[in-house]
Amino acid sequence: MDRIDAMRAFVAVVTEGSFSNAANTLQLSPQLVSKYVSKLEEQLNSRLLNRTTRKVSLTEAGSHYFGHAQQILLSIDDMEAKLGGLQQNPKGVLRISAPVSFALKHMAKPITDFQMRYPLVKVDLQLTDRKVDIVEEGFDVALRIGQLKSSSLIAKKVAPIRVVLCAAPEYLKKYGTPTQPKDLEHHRYLHYSYMNMEGKDDIYQILKAKYFKQGSDFRSNNGDVLVDAAIAGAGLILQPTFIINKALTSGKLVIVLTELEPEALGLYVVYAHRKLLPHKVRCFIDFMEGYYGTPPYWDDCMTKS
Repeated sequence: MDRIDAMRAFVAVVTEGSFSNAANTLQLSPQLVSKYVSKLEEQLNSRLLNRTTRKVSLTEAGSHYFGHAQQILLSIDDMEAKLGGLQQNPKGVLRISAPVSFALKHMAKPITDFQMRYPLVKVDLQLTDRKVDIVEEGFDVALRIGQLKSSSLIAKKVAPIRVVLCAAPEYLKKYGTPTQPKDLEHHRYLHYSYMNMEGKDDIYQILKAKYFKQGSDFRSNNGDVLVDAAIAGAGLILQPTFIINKALTSGKLVIVLTELEPEALGLYVVYAHRKLLPHKVRCFIDFMEGYYGTPPYWDDCMTKS
């Protein structure tokens, strides 16, 4: 038995949810897929899947093996794709989904630079803060911000994303500057509708409790609107620095309660797990890696100011 083929069969069963779906994806018979997985379990001397007539589920050993197997197969496929594309110029339409505020401020230049390097690639950039279904909606890649949970998608980190609590100097002069977490209870809070209310950092828990107890004086699903409102003196906001860096460097907003700054989120390029990535997708993923710098230029500007 070829270990790589067996590994592919196992990963396909997990990602597709059944032996029959995996067989269709791999263009093999369900019996052969089942044989591959069984032989793999024999070689590892561990049960990887619990099987019933209705579904399959991962065992504890299977869960550990699945993550490692995905990475191994991804490395193999990456190598094959790169070798196969060495003599090819990427071309075709690259469909990208990206968050609205981030794309408006930080995507025009990288897209332009990417197309200067790869002039045969046409880009269709769609802006939405909704998490699109990459496969169902026909996207090649999506840019996402957060702490990504495990899924069948592949994610490559592009840059760290700082999130800070801030307000306008005029607002703080009028209502006072919070010096300890409990002071936030008496301040106006401008709520971002897509904020991860399940974040474990203290600031998320404090704002979550405040939000459910008092509601929000102003809420929106767009960070730029909230930033403009905060600059106008409407209240406190918790927003990423890629949106507010100019307001911070100009003094229109100031950071408060720095000790509550949560762990940085990540900007990720997310794409579906495929046996061989189209060359245009591979080139875009490689191009975006490190593009914004370390730290990203929007934070670097704040440090130097």
